Amino acid sequence: MVILLLQYGADPTLIDGEGFSSIHLAVLFQHMPIIAYLISKGQSVNMTDLNGQTPLMLSAHKVLGPEPTGFLLKFNPSLSVVDKIHQNTPLHWAVAAGNVNAVDKLLEAGSSLDIRNVKGETPLDMALQNKNRLIIHMLKTEAKMRANKKFRLWRWLQKCELFLLLMLSVITMWAVGYILDFNSDSWLLKGCLLITLFFLTSLLPRFLVGYKSLIYLPTVFLLSSIFWIFVTWFILFFPHLAGTPFYFAFILSLIAFLYFFYKTWATDPGFTKASEEERKTNIITLAETGCLDFRTFCTSCLIRKPLRSLHCHVCNSCVARYDQHCLWTGRCIGFGNHHYYIFFLFFLSIVCDWIIYESFIYWSNHCATTFREDGLWTYLNQIVACSPWVLYIFMLATFHFSWSTFLLLNQLFQIAFLGLTSHEKTSLLKQSRHMKQTLSLRRTPYNLGFTQNLADFFQCGCFGLVKPCAVDWTSQYSMVFHPAKEKVLRSV
Repeated sequence: MVILLLQYGADPTLIDGEGFSSIHLAVLFQHMPIIAYLISKGQSVNMTDLNGQTPLMLSAHKVLGPEPTGFLLKFNPSLSVVDKIHQNTPLHWAVAAGNVNAVDKLLEAGSSLDIRNVKGETPLDMALQNKNRLIIHMLKTEAKMRANKKFRLWRWLQKCELFLLLMLSVITMWAVGYILDFNSDSWLLKGCLLITLFFLTSLLPRFLVGYKSLIYLPTVFLLSSIFWIFVTWFILFFPHLAGTPFYFAFILSLIAFLYFFYKTWATDPGFTKASEEERKTNIITLAETGCLDFRTFCTSCLIRKPLRSLHCHVCNSCVARYDQHCLWTGRCIGFGNHHYYIFFLFFLSIVCDWIIYESFIYWSNHCATTFREDGLWTYLNQIVACSPWVLYIFMLATFHFSWSTFLLLNQLFQIAFLGLTSHEKTSLLKQSRHMKQTLSLRRTPYNLGFTQNLADFFQCGCFGLVKPCAVDWTSQYSMVFHPAKEKVLRSV
């Protein structure tokens, strides 16, 4: 109806009896598609109502929750504009309403903390007056962070956050191994030292790195583990393997792991990008064709979503042929780096497998064990007493081997036998719970058979035996006709 009225000359800037324009009413009723369409058709995101309030002010004051405040911020509204009567900024209005989500969104967007209203109050003064402890804490924390950014040392620490986190992880893992290998028979002492160590290492990241960098903890843990695995191999295992095929196999596996980890981390997974003009054009086109809904339009990126894509809230972007956001690499896995991810898992499992094997060789050569005579429990006590450090490295290698092998087998099964991503498989399983009939994961348009699935995924023709079909999922918005199997691909 909105589109039809505008086509017949309706003026969206007119003010109604309560002082609101059409975009203000769309904000009050949280109609995000209408908001996007009106702005794309030329209505200003900073348009004021009768009281001088912009849509962002109205959203922060009247609508509790992150939306449509977060949605409006995508259109770059003014954060410092004030209304006519109270001279409040959008942040003032969010604080006055106790809208915690809106305050968080506005602070993240960079709203000023120093602007005063007609009463001479800053947002923090209003929060203190309203005695809202959570908002007071948020404002004080943000003010402290902005003050710290003025110092050169703080800016340097922010640039080196990931490196500092990696160094802290390397030192912590060494300290754990050192305590376990400490020349003492008192496990109570070792336990107390470990508890103290974990208490200290849980406090340090809060001062050295930001909250957002903590999502990389699994990544730095993996890299730290590989570092100490290599050091242990070089010092303890290498002297017995120098010049043998095992030496070259481990080195090549380690180099391949590091290479594919870097490629998985550095390669664009398929982030969808569009200019501001392209976004507005897409919004108008989708709206006028009746397709401006959450299935085809991303309200976070303001773009038309390609088939098989999904918005990642960690990376804050839509990813083409989205598989998952991998904790171990700190990056999304999608159309651009999925094949690198498979090789990353493969070579990680190979490296860990070598370390597990060489640990048993080390124990058999350096430790006096009586496994055959006394059984497993005595054998474990003997290897713990012989070399706690090697057991520590063995446990790390076993842990990483377990999850990497499980993920590798699961990924290969999904790719070869189902033709699906992890997200698509999970979505279909959730849908099947609400269906009366049994849903077969193999009967999807993306499953083209074992050989063709692998050929399409790795883009490998197997010496001409199979013809892979190349599909650019970053710009694929409609159904795809697959010439190899004469199937029509649809979005899952």
